[in-house]
Amino acid sequence: MLQVAVIREQPDKVLEGLRKRNFKDAEFLIQQILEKDNLRKTTQKTLDDRNAKAKTDARQIGELLKAQKTSEANGLRTSIAEAKEVTKSIEGSLIQLEKEVLELLYKIPNVPHEKVPAGTGAEDNLKIHEHGTVPKLGADALPHWELIKKYDIIDFDLGNKISGAGFPVYKGKGAKLQRALINFFLDEAEKLSYREIQPPIVVNEASGYGTGQLPDKEGQMYFMQEDGLYLIPTAEVPITNLYRDVILAEDELPVKNVGYTPCFRREAGSWGAHVRGLNRLHQFDKVEIVQIRKAEESYQALEDMCVYVQGLLEKLELPYRKLLLCGGDMGFNSALTYDMEVFAAAQQRWLEVSSVSNFETFQANRLKLRYKNKEGKIQLLHTLNGSALALPRIVASILENNQTTQGIKIPKVLIPYTKFDIIN
Repeated sequence: MLQVAVIREQPDKVLEGLRKRNFKDAEFLIQQILEKDNLRKTTQKTLDDRNAKAKTDARQIGELLKAQKTSEANGLRTSIAEAKEVTKSIEGSLIQLEKEVLELLYKIPNVPHEKVPAGTGAEDNLKIHEHGTVPKLGADALPHWELIKKYDIIDFDLGNKISGAGFPVYKGKGAKLQRALINFFLDEAEKLSYREIQPPIVVNEASGYGTGQLPDKEGQMYFMQEDGLYLIPTAEVPITNLYRDVILAEDELPVKNVGYTPCFRREAGSWGAHVRGLNRLHQFDKVEIVQIRKAEESYQALEDMCVYVQGLLEKLELPYRKLLLCGGDMGFNSALTYDMEVFAAAQQRWLEVSSVSNFETFQANRLKLRYKNKEGKIQLLHTLNGSALALPRIVASILENNQTTQGIKIPKVLIPYTKFDIIN
């Protein structure tokens, strides 16, 4: 969430950044926020003045009684009682104005970093780096949705039977490959001093607002109305919310956490020709890394997180590319996002497998996540997260890229985890 002070002090910068996102209501909402905040400040001043007068009047009553001016004291008491009712009404107005400002702020996405290019969609993203050789498969190469049937390792029909479309059942070596990838990713994160967290996979409304998934503008979250709980779209939500309403000491920084969870997304309106098989699911497994950093450290941390994710892809022997997302393709919360895409050789397509983002103070402001520096000053922190990695498209690429006439070869780095070197 943007800070009102930032909007007030740098309105042109905020508007320029929001234009990169093609955010149509920016000027109207910014104006609304400033007007309501001005009214809030005026109301607060009125309330402060009345409270100050009430204290002065209370002292005066004591002085009048001491001087045995009972009638005057009683008259002042009556005036104070009447003033209290007015003050109570002003307090109610102030609370309402604060609520209205907050609701407006919730509607505004993060302001992109100056490095973020303008653009409307994926075609405007910038390729930063590319690694590896794209495999050349024979004419008989199969896409992963046919390979999983051939080797009976993932079953969409069974998933549809017990749950619905987008909820696959992993079987045999397919299940073992999933578990191997999860353990591999967690072990690699531990080597870089990430602390493993196993969080709940449902969150309350406050947690959803804390990291910016709520209000749910795209209808992507599963909601359990009876309990007021949401299934998580990513481990970022519960892990980052560990620090909601927390003031960290400087020596507790940086925070580096990693967690594996299933993830749930309705993917409303996302189905089509490009989402067959594992390309898009309602439930999927993902390992997430989360960092909390000082402002001056966060962009170096972002680059380090990217290097780490790229290293995972290289160990899995997958060709990949790194993209800087344009304003029109970024998530609502992000100030800057890099995507990692791997090449699925049978589909002849690049598939996104990781987003690594710096949210700057956007989430921290919602979370009231701060730290106290050595001088005793309390400041907002920066939050970052990255997929490290999301499994479905990684599995799809491994299956497609490593298919042979004998079966599907397992990347060497995974064999100690799978305990087999081929799916056949």
